[in-house]
Amino acid sequence: MAATPGTGRPVENFALPGGVLDGDDTFVRREYRLDEHRGRPLVLAFYPGDNTSVCTRQMCSYSSGLETFTELGAEVWGISPQDVDSHEGFARTHRLRIPLLADTDRTVARAFGIAAPGIGLRRSVFLIAPDGTLHWKHVGLFGATFQPVETLARELAGLQA
Repeated sequence: MAATPGTGRPVENFALPGGVLDGDDTFVRREYRLDEHRGRPLVLAFYPGDNTSVCTRQMCSYSSGLETFTELGAEVWGISPQDVDSHEGFARTHRLRIPLLADTDRTVARAFGIAAPGIGLRRSVFLIAPDGTLHWKHVGLFGATFQPVETLARELAGLQA
């Protein structure tokens, strides 16, 4: 398994297909590129699977806490190995308001050092600073819990200090 990017180090660019529910309940599909997000903080929330119990609680938590992230100037992207069709169903079922990206071949998970046999990837969160460097990370060992919105907000607030 590759090493996770180091704090303070640049994060390599990537592009993944994904989509997000808009205000009209349309699932808008597009390619998401890390380099297009420079200038704003970004939360990358890697999760093992759509419609699984812990992943559903995690993505619902981040979606319902979206205003907290927005107030801090950040966007949240959920990333898992399922395809965009699966993400659309997941987003619609749970009314998720964050982009869900499809890393079906786990290329990005491998680049972040979190690909795991059997489960696909380790539940992990990476906070990318506006300059494209890694500000903070948490890589779960077992994946039965996730980092709460409050923890992520505190770390994001540290970017503004």
